[in-house]
Amino acid sequence: MGLPLAQPPVAGATVARIAAGARSIDDDRVAVEAPVAFVYNCRSHAVMMATPADLEDFAVGFSIAEGIVAGPGEIRSVRVAPRGPGFSLSIQVPEARAGALESRQRGLAGRTGCGLCGIAEIEQALRPLPVLGDGPVLPAAALAAALAALPPAQQLNRQTGAMHAAALGDADGRLLVVREDVGRHNALDKMIGAAARQRLDPAGGFVVVTSRCSMEMVQKTVSFGARVLVAISGPTALAIELAERSNLTVAGFARGGRLSLYSHPERIR
Repeated sequence: MGLPLAQPPVAGATVARIAAGARSIDDDRVAVEAPVAFVYNCRSHAVMMATPADLEDFAVGFSIAEGIVAGPGEIRSVRVAPRGPGFSLSIQVPEARAGALESRQRGLAGRTGCGLCGIAEIEQALRPLPVLGDGPVLPAAALAAALAALPPAQQLNRQTGAMHAAALGDADGRLLVVREDVGRHNALDKMIGAAARQRLDPAGGFVVVTSRCSMEMVQKTVSFGARVLVAISGPTALAIELAERSNLTVAGFARGGRLSLYSHPERIR
């Protein structure tokens, strides 16, 4: 892996505030986003707008979560380099893996964490997913403990109010990894990459995201190997359908000591 570049994920800004009929000029802190290009074996694949931090985690996690590699062992190297107003992630993988990306559109146009960059066909967007093993039964109290611990761990969001987070919790509700980004998909990719680089086993714990649960979040969680996905907001119908097929437990509206189980509720006691 290349040396990570130190980049400020937060910038200063001047803001005019209006409150109680009065105007004031204050200093503020805002989230930074920059274009990040994914290049596999010298072939451009996608550009994501992302917070320029934890970029090596992003490279590893995106590769795993999008099914580009089967696991972190297939990632031979990652090099982070400045590229114009953003960054380039040069990722070396087995040639067979890089060649398979040729079937995807490589027009580099991605929104902030769109989750589907480089996808040209409907069939590719709804890629086949593995069926997860049964995994452990988790106490609802562990999920509640992780949810309570997450806001204090969101250091960037406390400064800006503009960051999503994704975390890996263990069976006791301890947060093992937390990553933040302006894009919800990016935050999940970065968390997956950090966990993979630390050789953490996702099967015995659960993933928490500070967003809704879309089908892309289900795809990424299943590719990661976690059995439970907990979202602050609700899931989509397609997310539930994919979770049912893949044996993934989806919990939505997890806040205020409550949650709603939309698929495979037997894993939560």
